[in-house]
Amino acid sequence: MSKKKVYLIVAFIFVLAFFAGNLVYPQLLKLPHFPQIPFKLGLDLQGGSHLVYEADLSSVEKEEYSSAMQGLRDVIERRVNLFGVQEPIVQTQEAQGHYRLIVELAGIIDPAEAIRQIGQTPFLEFKEQRPEEETQKILDKQKEIEGKSLEELQQIEDWYLGFEDPYFQSTSLTGKYLEKAELGFDQTATYKSLVLLQFDDEGSKIFEDLTSRNVGKPLAIYIDGLPISAPTVQETISGGRAQITGDFTIEEAQSLARNLNAGALPVPIKLISQQSVGPTLGKISLEKSLKAGSLGFLLIILFMIFFYRLPGFLSALALGIYAVVVLSLFKLIPVTLTLAGIGGFILSIGMAIDANILIFSRMREELRGQKSFVQSVEDGFNRAWPSIRDGNLTTLIVAVILFGFGTSFIKGFALTLSLGILLSMLSAIFITKNFLKCFVKTRLENWKWLWR
Repeated sequence: MSKKKVYLIVAFIFVLAFFAGNLVYPQLLKLPHFPQIPFKLGLDLQGGSHLVYEADLSSVEKEEYSSAMQGLRDVIERRVNLFGVQEPIVQTQEAQGHYRLIVELAGIIDPAEAIRQIGQTPFLEFKEQRPEEETQKILDKQKEIEGKSLEELQQIEDWYLGFEDPYFQSTSLTGKYLEKAELGFDQTATYKSLVLLQFDDEGSKIFEDLTSRNVGKPLAIYIDGLPISAPTVQETISGGRAQITGDFTIEEAQSLARNLNAGALPVPIKLISQQSVGPTLGKISLEKSLKAGSLGFLLIILFMIFFYRLPGFLSALALGIYAVVVLSLFKLIPVTLTLAGIGGFILSIGMAIDANILIFSRMREELRGQKSFVQSVEDGFNRAWPSIRDGNLTTLIVAVILFGFGTSFIKGFALTLSLGILLSMLSAIFITKNFLKCFVKTRLENWKWLWR
């Protein structure tokens, strides 16, 4: 490769570093019309709310637990996004038979505000009329347990029946099968507002079967355990269309339709834990992380210059360019930075410098074998490359596994580490190599103490 081409590549590297540096820290030069993109900080750095909900899967078949929880997660995530919450993390968790939903909302410090943002997404279900003997049995049981203490209740046979709905029983038709909800109007003279529901294919079949066995009977529509309407089924209804009627204003019907579209939950949930991370604590964590990263970066640079002299200085320069490029990439993707993510980035810096150490050690061996400078550079890189490739590839495989199976914070660590590893190989093989080639056929090439 000609020296002119090498100089052009090095010039391109510095131009890239200039723009990346200004993207990372635009306040440095304050260039006009230059984009100012903020870093996206996670809950532990920015502060925010951490909510834990428990799902009630009592009405779901055991083999469908996983799909029900996945549907619940998708619904809540859409709900949070609808309200414009930045970078929400919504994930499911199973522990000791309990199925929970964990919601992390960075930037929302007040848990009450976080709960309001998520909203009490309605749990929609259709219930059919109980047989008369069941209704009477429940009514009798309610009279029997009336005014009883908890200890007295436990002495009564089938006492739990007293807390059942005496008139309607749950069916398999719930908001899980809801495809859309929209505002409609009664076509009678009253022209009252109502909500039209459209179920998916599976829900349509369930609804058709439900109406076919309840012709002439009421079919109750419940939202969050409260009856909204109980129209009488006149005939079997196919096509999966239903309606919620009531004494709605237009605004109330629109709000109900919007909430249902945002996500009628496949299963009901209950908030069991809420906590917040204050912005002060997040700021302290961020400052400590930056301080640790800067100190580690400085120590690495001093180590490289002390032990490897001019190549060490060049690797430090390449490492600085690598750092600003990675950080600018974090802004552009964007990557939500957490303490774990910053840890992954700092670890990737160590991986980047490790590649340079392998290369420079090989170069020294070649120079001591009385090879020319240009040949020593080429052979040093070529012989170090298999070790660099294999070491980084194995770490990358582990990072991919962590990203695939880890929780949110582990995924942040794995993502920043993976991006760092990929760019660290580019830094060592492309940037550092071209910096060294700039000294080919120069006076400094003959100053052996600089290279050995």
